[in-house]
This record gives sequence, C-alpha cells and structure tokens, in this order.
Amino acid sequence: MKNRFWGKRVLAVLATASLALPLLAGCTASESKDNEQRVLRVATLWGGQDDSYFRQQFTDAFELTHPNITIEVVPAVDQGSMYGYGNQEEQQDIPDTMESLKKIMTGDNPVDVIVADTATVKSLIQENMVKQLDPLMQEDKFDTTDIVPSVLEGIKDLGDQSIYALTPTFSSSALFYNKGMFEKAGVEPPTDNMTWDDIFNLGIRLTKGEGKDHVFGFSFSTYQGGSPYYTMSQYYNSLQLKIFDDKAEKMTVDSPQWEKVWSTISKLALDKVIPKGDEPQDNQDESGRYNPLQGDLFLSSKTAMVIGDYSYINQLIDANKNADKMKDFTKVDWDVVTPPVHPEAPEIGGNIYLSNLMAINSSAQNPDDAWELIKYMNSEDWAKIKARSSYEMVSRKSFIKPKDGLDYNIQAFYTLKPVPPTNTNLDKMYQKMPNLWQVSDKGMEYFNQVLENKKTPKEALGEWAAKGNEMLEKLKKNPKATFQ
Repeated sequence: MKNRFWGKRVLAVLATASLALPLLAGCTASESKDNEQRVLRVATLWGGQDDSYFRQQFTDAFELTHPNITIEVVPAVDQGSMYGYGNQEEQQDIPDTMESLKKIMTGDNPVDVIVADTATVKSLIQENMVKQLDPLMQEDKFDTTDIVPSVLEGIKDLGDQSIYALTPTFSSSALFYNKGMFEKAGVEPPTDNMTWDDIFNLGIRLTKGEGKDHVFGFSFSTYQGGSPYYTMSQYYNSLQLKIFDDKAEKMTVDSPQWEKVWSTISKLALDKVIPKGDEPQDNQDESGRYNPLQGDLFLSSKTAMVIGDYSYINQLIDANKNADKMKDFTKVDWDVVTPPVHPEAPEIGGNIYLSNLMAINSSAQNPDDAWELIKYMNSEDWAKIKARSSYEMVSRKSFIKPKDGLDYNIQAFYTLKPVPPTNTNLDKMYQKMPNLWQVSDKGMEYFNQVLENKKTPKEALGEWAAKGNEMLEKLKKNPKATFQ
C-alpha cells in the first residue's frame, strides 16, 4: 500500500517536471538571447575614422541601455578616400554614394540599419531594399500620435503612405519678424499660413530709408551679401521647379513659371525690398571696432522679416542677453510664423529636412535589434534626452518647447510639410558629371543681368536655357567635360 502511494507521488513529480521543461528551456533561450553579445551594423552615407559625433548624437545612449549590443558604424563612403581629390592631373571619379551604400547592404556581411536623407531612402524603397515598418509598429503598439504630423506625413510621402523609416530629429526654418518695427509702422504683423505675395506686400510696406539707414522689408537670409539667385530657391522649392530634366539632357527654365519667379524676385531686389547683393558690407563700427552684429540683417534691425533656421533662436537669445555690452544695440522684440506658402501648395513650405531617417535593410542579419534601435531612437525617453538640442528639433512634439522660458510661436517650425524629393537620381548625376553644377551656376550670370537692367527675365531665361542645353549636350558626350 505504501509502495503504491510512493509510486503515484513519483509519477506526479515526473509529470510536473515534464510540463516545466519547455518553460525552463524557453527561459534559458530568452536569457541566452538577452545576454548574448551581438553587433549591430549601422550604415551612414559618409564617415571616417572618427565617428564620435555620430555616436554621441545617436547611438551612445542606446548602447548604454542595451549593454549586450555593440554598434558598428559603417560609412558607405570613407571620407579619407577623398584626400587629394582634384589635385591629380587626371580627374578622379567622385564616389557614388548610392552604389557604395548598396554594396554594404548586400553581400556576406550586410549592414542592419541605414541612416540617410529622404532622397536616398526613397530610392531604397523603390528598389525594395528596406523593410516596411508598419507591421513592426503595429505588433509593438508603437505610438505615433506624438510624432510631429508634418514629419510623419513627409515620411509617408516617401513610401506611398506606408512607413519605411523613422527619424528622431529634423531641422526646420520659420519666418522671424521684428514686432517693434511693425508696431512703429502701424502695420499688422505676419501670421501663420500667409502666401509669399502676402509677405512680399508686407515687406513693401516696411521698406524705408536710404543709404546706411535703409531697412529692407524682407530677406531670404539673416546675413548680408551675395546675390539672391541662390537664396530665392526657398521661394520656388515648394513649386518643385527644376533647372533641367531628370536625365540632365534638357533645360526646363524657359517657362512661364520660371519667368514669374525671376520677375517677382528681381523687382523686389531692384525696389530694395530685399537685398540685391551688392550692398557694402562692413563688420566694424564707426570707431573701427569689430561689430559681431553688423553682418546680421535682423539683429542689426536692417530687415523687418527674415527666413531663419531653428538654431538662429540661440543667436537672438544671446544677443538680447548681452545687449548692455554692445554699443548702439537695442534688444530685438521678435516672434516667428510659418514660412510663406504658394497657393498651389498651401501645406508645403520652409526648409524641413529629414536627414537622419533610419530604415532596416531588407537583408539585415539582425533585424530584431535593428528595430529595437529605431524604436529606442524614436522613443519618448530619447526625445527627453535630446530635446535641448540647439540645432535640430526632436520629432516628438511633446518635447518641443520654447527656449529659456520665452513665449514664441514654436509651432511655426513644424506646421508645414517638407518638400518631397523630386529627383532621387540627382546626386548620382552630379557624381557622374562632376561639372554639372556649372549649368546651375551659370544661371546667376543671367539673373544678375536682370538685376542690372540689361535683360528682361524672359530674355535672360531664354539665353540661360540655350547656353545650358549646349553645356548639357557637351556633358552627354563627355561626362567629365569642363567649362570656362
């Protein structure tokens, strides 16, 4: 009787033990996975021996919280290989970043994560080289409600409304305006979502004075000097105008849209509403002492409105804090609104750049850790750490706050959507044809002729188109052709 009872107890213990074995095995496997030292390979477009800046900005915090994962930064193009470029008798080929990136994304030891800009990520999406993140986000209940809507929409625009990458940060600009100048002129200050024509009309009303007392109504840049030829790209970027076609075979500037752009900007420059670029520059005050604010149009109260990036806020705060140390400087009472828009593209404007998009290689060896990195980099914890950055904004809007306890329209920096990339092959074309930039640069010569009243915008654009077509034809026959 006793033996039978003991036998039943043994069977019961054995049965319980057999049920527990899979659980123990699972725990062991899980612990083994958690404790296993692994390498996560992260690709950047450019890099060198010293990758400390990238690590400080992005991966140090992740490695600290994930001690079993070591980050290996793998640049597609080693900047060290560019030493001596241009000094040889025979011109070297500029490294093709896209082809270099594809090489490290394939082969025996492919990278796991890619950190790149919108044009690169869009190309990778089109070639099915990166994973769609939506399923992973749904599985982990990754919350996107706090991500800046314009950033998220910009990301979705790259992948036909699907998400293939996330970015922890973005850079942006807004329209700064001098509140005191508007009040003194008795003019209502600018507001969010104004059109370019609205802003230019305000600029006309705020323009005043002659000579050294002249005040511009508007400027595309905070700093004085240089033709508006380049800075006016902010005006036409959202219209997605191109200088030449996607194959760099034919100029596209001889058009009514381009004529309107050149007519509008050249008239503003000739009427001195915006800087023409030939104004005298002087970084010294009347006593000959160096004046750090002299070249800054907005801080020196030489313009009522200016397009400035997010980091410009630091300069305004520092200048106002040290106003008593600078002779003849009056604190600037300022605020910001969204950059101007075109009626044809009312939701797109400003210089919103998504240059740190993070995507998972479709051939990743370690896709789970790759997603863990991206998830962490776009988490609330990381945003909290990096929210005080002086140059970029974090993508989670809960952590975007005005600096120094000031009260300004911080939303102006992230209300509008970024301009989607129009030609993802542009970098490749510039690499194939190193002097292609001269075709664009040639336009300044013709634009300046308009500013000198030597040609009408239509005439100048027609001549640029003709000359540009000659240059493109030469490049087609010889991609390394040079121009005088």
